[in-house]
Amino acid sequence: MYSLLFALFSLVALVPQQALGIKFSLPAYRYPSSKCIWNAAHPDTLVIVTANVVIGQNQRVDIEIVDSSPQKNVYLSKRGIKAETRLAITTHGEGEVGVCLKNYLEGDVSSNVASKLASVVDLDVDIGADAVDYNAIANQESLSSLETEMRKLEGVVKEIVDEMEYLKKRETRFTSTNTSTNDRVQNFAWFSIFSLAALGVWQVLHLRSYFKRKYLID
Repeated sequence: MYSLLFALFSLVALVPQQALGIKFSLPAYRYPSSKCIWNAAHPDTLVIVTANVVIGQNQRVDIEIVDSSPQKNVYLSKRGIKAETRLAITTHGEGEVGVCLKNYLEGDVSSNVASKLASVVDLDVDIGADAVDYNAIANQESLSSLETEMRKLEGVVKEIVDEMEYLKKRETRFTSTNTSTNDRVQNFAWFSIFSLAALGVWQVLHLRSYFKRKYLID
């Protein structure tokens, strides 16, 4: 039993963490552009975004959670977030999920002061097993500490299996693309060879006919 647990903990230690925590300053503008933080996510994956925002004077911070599709589909949008804001979504497709923030400058502020205004954002993004509140599950299902840890390991192992399946599908797709490209290159090479050979034969026959008309050859 202990050897199995040790093996599972060792496996989990090798898995890259799907949690991102950063702290940054977000300057305020009248017409601000979005500052987006992107994370890769698989379909039907839980994503928890926790934003702790220290709002500066005459400022308003808006947040959006979007995906990396060309249409930039919006999962959630919230205006004027303050202090701690917690948002949860479930991804729809393969790709990246972006947490985008804008800091609007409001009211009458001189240009000298406005250039120095900013809000401080402490952003945490938890994806997959890291986003699950296992303490709440343990309280709801009356799980022991060992059972809770096993439930966590189950979630992480599921993520590993899903990641392996995703990589397998990508490998299959890339192999198919490489095979198709190789076949097309070979077909084009053979076409080029036959075309050059046919062109050479035509040139020989054309020159032979021309020389015969000029009585240069018999």
